[in-house]
Amino acid sequence: MYGDEATIRRILTELGDTWAVVGLSGNRSRAAYGVAQVLQRYGKRIVPVHPKAETVHGERGYTSLAEIPFDVDVVDVFVNSELAGAVADEAVAKGARAVWFQLGVVDEAAYARTRSAGVDMVMDRCPAIEIPLLG
Repeated sequence: MYGDEATIRRILTELGDTWAVVGLSGNRSRAAYGVAQVLQRYGKRIVPVHPKAETVHGERGYTSLAEIPFDVDVVDVFVNSELAGAVADEAVAKGARAVWFQLGVVDEAAYARTRSAGVDMVMDRCPAIEIPLLG
């Protein structure tokens, strides 16, 4: 288990409402598209991060976390596990307060590095599933 209930609750309710969604594009068939929509419904500002830098759900996209000209609170990661560790490192460098790896995205070394840097992290969970459970 990579993220206890207290950490999940803290990320979703206390750490801020600007979520960079890495892997989010305008492709409606991808999980990131629907999850970002749910996050918006719960008051989160989503920031698409994708090589195409598309505008998604009315929010301007960026090609990388480093390109975003403002602070982000949470980095939600929708890339393959092999690429996710580098994204976690970028999130820490960017000053994110938390990193969230989506269902099926697991990198134990990245989890250890991120937690060692004092940044909250959840892996292999989905905020769109967790946020309605908060009540």
